[in-house]
Amino acid sequence: MVITMKKIQKNIKLYLGIAAMAVLAASCKPEISREFEPSQGNVDFSKYIAVGNSLTAGFADGGLYLEGQQVAFPNLLAEKMKTHGGGEFVTPYFSEAQSNGSGYLRLKALENGRPVTESVTEKLAYTANGVLTKFTGEINNFGIPGMRLDHSGVGVVSAANMYFSRLLPDGDVGRKSYQEFVSNRNHTFFSFWLGNNDVLGYATNGAVNDNPAGTTQLTPVNTFRGVYTQFINQLIAQGQKGVVATIPDVTSIPFF
Repeated sequence: MVITMKKIQKNIKLYLGIAAMAVLAASCKPEISREFEPSQGNVDFSKYIAVGNSLTAGFADGGLYLEGQQVAFPNLLAEKMKTHGGGEFVTPYFSEAQSNGSGYLRLKALENGRPVTESVTEKLAYTANGVLTKFTGEINNFGIPGMRLDHSGVGVVSAANMYFSRLLPDGDVGRKSYQEFVSNRNHTFFSFWLGNNDVLGYATNGAVNDNPAGTTQLTPVNTFRGVYTQFINQLIAQGQKGVVATIPDVTSIPFF
């Protein structure tokens, strides 16, 4: 392999540039103004609802369980909002007796530096029929693990998603869509984080769409834009305000 002087000089400049950036980053310490006073401004936090998927629900370690639910980001936001006019924020928690919910993976041991996991099988929230125990009552956290934006308007999805069907009366399972479920909640503020799963399944499947009707489909841009706009318009129909989260670079997640 021939290495030219020009290439060597180019590499030296690159390394020096990286080193300079590292020094600069180490020397720059952020300064937070002590004079900052948080304020709700003209936003009404009295009834906050959270719309989203697993990130919103508190899904962790391959499952949905009480400990993960309790530290879901909407709960943390709601606690801060209470100091600025926010009301109660209800998450469909699993009970203490069924605190491990759907079950999850935990670290069992390290063997030769490699993690060994095991499934948690006690204090689960399954009924004798193999479905999750129903949660009834009004809620504020509408996070549904596995929910895709392009499936949010499809009623049959609620029959296939046990986390969704857990929150619905039996008569609505397989009929009511996620958008219908969220609508008419008389909210004053919302957070919206859907869309991750519209690319995640496709990416983790090796960018192969071998199940067009399932979770490995990459949602077309026009479909994504249309459903997103429709859903947001529904949430702001009465002049409500909210915050939306963007879709991160999927290939930066630990899976890859």
